Amino acid sequence: QVQLLESGGGSVQAGGSLRLSCEASGYRSPFNLYCMAWFRHAPGKERERVATVEGDGNTKNYADSAKGRFTISKDNTESTLFLQMNDLKAEDTAIYYCATRYSGRGLCPTNPREGDFGAWGQGTQVTVSS
Repeated sequence: QVQLLESGGGSVQAGGSLRLSCEASGYRSPFNLYCMAWFRHAPGKERERVATVEGDGNTKNYADSAKGRFTISKDNTESTLFLQMNDLKAEDTAIYYCATRYSGRGLCPTNPREGDFGAWGQGTQVTVSS
């Protein structure tokens, strides 16, 4: 059974940085065959996709709100996903979730949605004060 465990959340002031991690375990296939994603859920808003990375770690896609500030990466040897967040803003305050999707070749959907991902972590809280 796939398990995802996020860590690295916390409280920071606007302009600060955080690095989120997501440790994955229980995979039947190699980690590099999975599309991975970060989503976030802010109070009063729908959960939104932040970034995705394909199995080889090279092809990445970002939401407009994350471009230029966030970097998604993965370590296939350690089965870990990361999200480096810089220049944080108050509107980045949310619970951040990692999610995984097996695709055989590690490819991500063109326009990935929540329903495309079969397993989720429990989330880590990020709070940015202005």
